[in-house]
Amino acid sequence: MEILTFAVALGSALVAGVFFAFSTFVMRALGQLPESQGIAAMKAINVTVINPWFFLAFFGTGVLCLIVALLALGSTAGTHRAYLLAGCALYLLGCLLVTVAFNVPLNDQLASADPDSSGAAALWANYLSRWTFWNHVRTAASLAAAGFFTMAFRGVN
Repeated sequence: MEILTFAVALGSALVAGVFFAFSTFVMRALGQLPESQGIAAMKAINVTVINPWFFLAFFGTGVLCLIVALLALGSTAGTHRAYLLAGCALYLLGCLLVTVAFNVPLNDQLASADPDSSGAAALWANYLSRWTFWNHVRTAASLAAAGFFTMAFRGVN
Protein backbone atom coordinates (compact mmCIF):
# COMPACT_ATOMS: atom_id res chain seq x y z
CA MET A 1 0.00 0.00 0.00
CA GLU A 2 2.97 2.28 0.64
CA ILE A 3 4.10 2.21 -2.99
CA LEU A 4 0.55 2.78 -4.28
CA THR A 5 0.03 5.70 -1.91
CA PHE A 6 3.33 7.22 -2.97
CA ALA A 7 2.45 6.71 -6.64
CA VAL A 8 -0.99 8.39 -6.38
CA ALA A 9 0.55 11.25 -4.42
CA LEU A 10 3.15 11.82 -7.13
CA GLY A 11 0.65 11.35 -9.96
CA SER A 12 -1.83 13.78 -8.43
CA ALA A 13 0.91 16.33 -7.83
CA LEU A 14 2.22 15.98 -11.38
CA VAL A 15 -1.24 16.47 -12.88
CA ALA A 16 -1.88 19.40 -10.53
CA GLY A 17 1.32 20.99 -11.82
CA VAL A 18 0.22 20.66 -15.43
CA PHE A 19 -3.16 22.19 -14.63
CA PHE A 20 -1.54 24.90 -12.49
CA ALA A 21 0.60 25.98 -15.44
CA PHE A 22 -2.50 26.37 -17.60
CA SER A 23 -4.39 28.24 -14.89
CA THR A 24 -1.60 30.67 -14.07
CA PHE A 25 0.03 31.52 -17.38
CA VAL A 26 -0.73 29.37 -20.43
CA MET A 27 -4.37 30.43 -20.79
CA ARG A 28 -3.51 34.06 -20.04
CA ALA A 29 -0.86 34.01 -22.76
CA LEU A 30 -3.26 32.42 -25.23
CA GLY A 31 -5.86 35.04 -24.30
CA GLN A 32 -3.45 37.80 -25.28
CA LEU A 33 -3.19 36.48 -28.83
CA PRO A 34 -5.59 37.50 -31.58
CA GLU A 35 -8.62 35.17 -31.41
CA SER A 36 -7.72 33.17 -34.52
CA GLN A 37 -4.19 32.56 -33.23
CA GLY A 38 -5.38 31.70 -29.71
CA ILE A 39 -7.92 29.24 -31.07
CA ALA A 40 -5.33 27.67 -33.40
CA ALA A 41 -2.81 27.36 -30.57
CA MET A 42 -5.32 25.77 -28.19
CA LYS A 43 -6.45 23.37 -30.90
CA ALA A 44 -2.82 22.32 -31.34
CA ILE A 45 -2.43 21.85 -27.58
CA ASN A 46 -5.60 19.75 -27.43
CA VAL A 47 -4.25 17.46 -30.15
CA THR A 48 -0.74 17.27 -28.69
CA VAL A 49 -1.93 16.45 -25.16
CA ILE A 50 -3.26 13.14 -26.45
CA ASN A 51 -0.04 11.23 -25.93
CA PRO A 52 1.10 8.24 -23.85
CA TRP A 53 3.00 10.27 -21.25
CA PHE A 54 0.11 12.54 -20.36
CA PHE A 55 -2.38 9.66 -20.47
CA LEU A 56 -0.16 7.62 -18.14
CA ALA A 57 -0.02 10.45 -15.61
CA PHE A 58 -3.66 11.50 -15.93
CA PHE A 59 -5.52 8.21 -16.37
CA GLY A 60 -2.89 6.03 -14.68
CA THR A 61 -3.32 8.05 -11.50
CA GLY A 62 -7.08 7.57 -11.82
CA VAL A 63 -6.72 3.80 -12.11
CA LEU A 64 -4.38 3.74 -9.12
CA CYS A 65 -6.92 5.83 -7.18
CA LEU A 66 -9.58 3.19 -7.79
CA ILE A 67 -7.21 0.47 -6.55
CA VAL A 68 -6.19 2.53 -3.50
CA ALA A 69 -9.83 3.27 -2.65
CA LEU A 70 -10.77 -0.42 -2.82
CA LEU A 71 -7.78 -1.43 -0.72
CA ALA A 72 -8.44 1.36 1.78
CA LEU A 73 -12.05 0.30 2.18
CA GLY A 74 -10.94 -3.25 2.85
CA SER A 75 -7.85 -2.92 4.98
CA THR A 76 -6.88 0.54 6.16
CA ALA A 77 -8.39 1.96 9.31
CA GLY A 78 -8.63 5.33 11.00
CA THR A 79 -7.44 8.69 9.84
CA HIS A 80 -5.18 7.31 7.11
CA ARG A 81 -8.16 5.58 5.52
CA ALA A 82 -10.07 8.86 5.51
CA TYR A 83 -7.10 10.64 3.90
CA LEU A 84 -6.82 7.98 1.21
CA LEU A 85 -10.53 8.02 0.43
CA ALA A 86 -10.64 11.82 0.40
CA GLY A 87 -7.67 11.94 -1.99
CA CYS A 88 -9.25 9.35 -4.27
CA ALA A 89 -12.59 11.14 -4.32
CA LEU A 90 -10.96 14.49 -5.06
CA TYR A 91 -8.89 13.12 -7.91
CA LEU A 92 -11.61 10.97 -9.46
CA LEU A 93 -14.41 13.54 -9.15
CA GLY A 94 -12.62 16.88 -9.15
CA CYS A 95 -10.04 16.00 -11.78
CA LEU A 96 -11.22 13.15 -14.03
CA LEU A 97 -14.98 13.75 -13.88
CA VAL A 98 -14.62 17.52 -14.30
CA THR A 99 -12.36 16.95 -17.29
CA VAL A 100 -14.81 14.60 -18.99
CA ALA A 101 -17.93 16.61 -18.11
CA PHE A 102 -16.66 20.15 -18.76
CA ASN A 103 -13.20 20.59 -20.29
CA VAL A 104 -13.44 17.93 -23.00
CA PRO A 105 -16.83 19.15 -24.32
CA LEU A 106 -15.40 22.68 -24.51
CA ASN A 107 -12.37 21.31 -26.35
CA ASP A 108 -14.65 19.45 -28.77
CA GLN A 109 -16.63 22.62 -29.40
CA LEU A 110 -13.42 24.54 -30.07
CA ALA A 111 -12.11 21.79 -32.38
CA SER A 112 -15.06 22.24 -34.70
CA ALA A 113 -14.85 26.04 -34.72
CA ASP A 114 -13.52 28.10 -37.59
CA PRO A 115 -10.94 30.48 -36.06
CA ASP A 116 -11.58 33.02 -38.83
CA SER A 117 -15.38 33.07 -38.53
CA SER A 118 -17.38 36.09 -37.43
CA GLY A 119 -18.30 34.37 -34.16
CA ALA A 120 -14.75 33.37 -33.28
CA ALA A 121 -14.19 36.24 -30.84
CA ALA A 122 -17.29 35.40 -28.78
CA LEU A 123 -16.56 31.69 -28.90
CA TRP A 124 -12.96 32.24 -27.79
CA ALA A 125 -13.93 34.59 -24.95
CA ASN A 126 -16.49 32.07 -23.67
CA TYR A 127 -14.02 29.21 -24.03
CA LEU A 128 -11.26 31.03 -22.17
CA SER A 129 -13.55 31.90 -19.28
CA ARG A 130 -15.32 28.57 -18.87
CA TRP A 131 -12.39 26.28 -19.66
CA THR A 132 -10.11 28.16 -17.27
CA PHE A 133 -12.72 28.11 -14.48
CA TRP A 134 -13.03 24.33 -14.72
CA ASN A 135 -9.26 24.03 -14.97
CA HIS A 136 -8.97 25.92 -11.66
CA VAL A 137 -11.31 23.30 -10.16
CA ARG A 138 -9.14 20.49 -11.55
CA THR A 139 -6.00 22.17 -10.25
CA ALA A 140 -7.37 22.58 -6.73
CA ALA A 141 -8.83 19.05 -6.64
CA SER A 142 -5.69 17.29 -7.84
CA LEU A 143 -3.45 19.36 -5.56
CA ALA A 144 -5.69 18.69 -2.56
CA ALA A 145 -5.70 14.99 -3.49
CA ALA A 146 -1.89 15.03 -3.50
CA GLY A 147 -1.99 16.63 -0.06
CA PHE A 148 -4.32 13.98 1.34
CA PHE A 149 -2.24 11.18 -0.17
CA THR A 150 0.89 12.71 1.33
CA MET A 151 -0.73 12.84 4.77
CA ALA A 152 -1.86 9.23 4.40
CA PHE A 153 1.60 8.17 3.27
CA ARG A 154 3.03 9.22 6.61
CA GLY A 155 1.12 6.45 8.35
CA VAL A 156 0.72 3.73 5.75
CA ASN A 157 2.48 0.49 6.68
